[in-house]
Amino acid sequence: MAVPEDKTCASCGRRIEWRQKWAKNWDDVRYCSDACRRRKLTSVDVRLEELLRVLVRKGGRQGVDPDDAARCVDPQAWQALHEPARRAARRLVAAEVAVMVQNGRVVDPSTAKGAVRIRPA
Repeated sequence: MAVPEDKTCASCGRRIEWRQKWAKNWDDVRYCSDACRRRKLTSVDVRLEELLRVLVRKGGRQGVDPDDAARCVDPQAWQALHEPARRAARRLVAAEVAVMVQNGRVVDPSTAKGAVRIRPA
């Protein structure tokens, strides 16, 4: 049996690799973990993703920091939105709207650690 292509988590944007235990319901798998299944997408997640789309278009080849969108949503408590902004950035990469860059090189958003920027694909 051929192994199906990997999917992207609808919540966090990370890669979901096929597993034998999902053979019967692979078409229904949308989330990479129970935590993502519980979290789903909130209105803040959607807003961060929309803001990042606009910022990426305006940012050009230099790219933008996902935290810029978090600062736009909540200038006072943007640190709490750090991880949701990174999740939004990963979803944009999965949608092939942007690429994730670290130290000038394109990186895999599922495994990137540390400071990243996103720029148009």
